[in-house]
Amino acid sequence: MSKHDPIQVEGLFLNQSSKSWDNYDQALRWVQHLIYEHYAKKTQPFSGIQLEELLAQLGTIQLIPEENRDLFEVLTQVSQSILQHSVVVHHPACVAHLHCPPLIPALAAETMISATNQSMDSWDQSPAATLLEQKIIEWLCQLFSFKETADGVFTSGGTQSNLMGLLLARDRYILDRFHWHVQKQGLPPEAHRLRVLCSKSAHFTVKQSAALLGLGENAVVCIETDERQQMCINDLEQKLQQLIEKGNLPFALVATAGTTDFGSIDPLVELANRAREFGIWFHVDAAYGGAIILSDQHKSKLAGIEHADSISVDFHKLFYQPISCGAFLIKDRSQFHLIKHHADYLNPEEDESQGIPNLVGKSIQTTRRFDALKLYISMQTVGRIQFAKMIDYTLELAQKTAKLICADPQLDIMNPIPSLNAVVFRYRTSHTPAAISARDWQNQINQSIRHSLLMSGKVVLAQTKVEGESCLKLTLLNPRTTLEDVETILTQVKEIGAQLEIERGEKQVHV
Repeated sequence: MSKHDPIQVEGLFLNQSSKSWDNYDQALRWVQHLIYEHYAKKTQPFSGIQLEELLAQLGTIQLIPEENRDLFEVLTQVSQSILQHSVVVHHPACVAHLHCPPLIPALAAETMISATNQSMDSWDQSPAATLLEQKIIEWLCQLFSFKETADGVFTSGGTQSNLMGLLLARDRYILDRFHWHVQKQGLPPEAHRLRVLCSKSAHFTVKQSAALLGLGENAVVCIETDERQQMCINDLEQKLQQLIEKGNLPFALVATAGTTDFGSIDPLVELANRAREFGIWFHVDAAYGGAIILSDQHKSKLAGIEHADSISVDFHKLFYQPISCGAFLIKDRSQFHLIKHHADYLNPEEDESQGIPNLVGKSIQTTRRFDALKLYISMQTVGRIQFAKMIDYTLELAQKTAKLICADPQLDIMNPIPSLNAVVFRYRTSHTPAAISARDWQNQINQSIRHSLLMSGKVVLAQTKVEGESCLKLTLLNPRTTLEDVETILTQVKEIGAQLEIERGEKQVHV
């Protein structure tokens, strides 16, 4: 072979050749077989493998061999070492996080997304995809009752969307108040006085965003919450006044529509009024709860969200999309100019003057996947009514679960009236060894229950803390989980708890 001859890659890339198509077809069929055999058929939500054992198994892998290996051999090895020990998100006892089972239409869409590999930054890399994403963004803006001036962009999820909300809020405030362009000039001398307000139950990414924006986590002022973990309006008003009196500059108020633990929704109408009164940006983190906008029964809980300046909404939660898939919506599309850049090789200014839509101008990502396609195909094949039924079912299941726990003398409920479909509770210990405080003992037992269930592979359950108390959490996103499944999980919690009390109690006595 001369140095000018092309290397032989036929069959490695997807194209019109028969060899290429045969390889692709066989690979997908083999992957389907392996997923079915080593993942879909699993009868437990987790294998229960220990961390050390998994590390040891993966430690023997040579990541890039000098010579090629057979694809089917590699895929089989991956199924045995990775798929076997992956969390089975579609299992009814996988109830830990906001981690949904993905819809089959969305999985089909993922095949199209990966095969076509459209890049959503410029029109000439994703012509039809760009227009479809824009069309879905317009629909989302209408869904949340934004006006024609609204716009948005798909994101990787709530973390990126929350960052974008605070980024635009910060830069707009600084431009309006100080005539200072952060994009060009960096942060002004007054930046140390900037403040963000959110409830103490808000997502951690509010503080993370403040840190990434150069303001520091201490720029976030946490507002007290009531017994349902909703932001307290009185405390908000007091803290706003205190900040202003001290010469600080509150520029953004973040409301949460679906806290991670309780699913609580802040009083959006009242918060929108306070934001308007104080002239600050109102961002609503609806990554979790935004999906209930599809439900005739529950969408009233989001009343006031239409007054937001920006909204985060995730589709890899209650829209049942594969990770990752989210959107950032903004009431006034002109605010995107605060982050817009022009690159001659990507989105030249001439394109804009000709009306060519390059989406990179309203995103903090350059290369982006065509995630809008999987949401579109899911909406087309499932329909709003069925989406609403699935959401309504899981919220009703949470209500019934809370009633079960309330009636059980061995369990304590933290949120007797769930706002969405998360239920937080504790196993109630029957006795406390003399050598330990009742609080520490109960915390230890509840932490150990969750770990024991995970390592048994029977239940993937979440843990959290409420006022320093270790708690367990059921996140009931899966519409295939039944009340009988929940009863089985609670029975296992109580059985493990009682067993741990005996075993740990005996050790305490011997010590």
